[in-house]
Amino acid sequence: AYGVFQFVDVGKWFDPDRLVSFLESLGVMGPLVFVGMMVLAVVVSPIPSLPLDIAAGIVFGPFWGMVYAVTGAEIGAIVSFLLARALGKEVLGRLLKTNVTFCEKCSDHHLMGLVFVARLLPIFSFDIVSYGAGLTRMSLKVFAIATLLGMIPTTFALTYLGGSVPTLQWPIIVSGLLL
Repeated sequence: AYGVFQFVDVGKWFDPDRLVSFLESLGVMGPLVFVGMMVLAVVVSPIPSLPLDIAAGIVFGPFWGMVYAVTGAEIGAIVSFLLARALGKEVLGRLLKTNVTFCEKCSDHHLMGLVFVARLLPIFSFDIVSYGAGLTRMSLKVFAIATLLGMIPTTFALTYLGGSVPTLQWPIIVSGLLL
């Protein structure tokens, strides 16, 4: 899948204006398709999720946009976590010719804090955090909770920003960007 994205202009397909038009054209199926797109954006790393968050705010409004974006991102994060858990250690072990275990002595409590902070601060790759957490001993339940709680504030800020764009509420947009 990654090779395909090297030859496809992903930016063109994930332009917020194009996304808005596409999602609006779907009518009542828009939220379901959007959630699927968000899952795909998390599982397939080259697909950007930021334009999706902004488009969700424009099309569905800040609250429902956040709900749909968080739902899709949570499902995508869990899929990525489970893929890494099922395949990651074995594949990395073969490539590195050693037994691969990350943060072997870390407790769920410590790992939960790390994932929560990584989700709260959008400077960390959402996809890499999900795959990386799957290579630890962290439980799926703890990962899912940390991911959910950590991404809500940032996702709301982005969907709120998207919801503010059509009304040109520049003070709100600037506040959202600063947040």
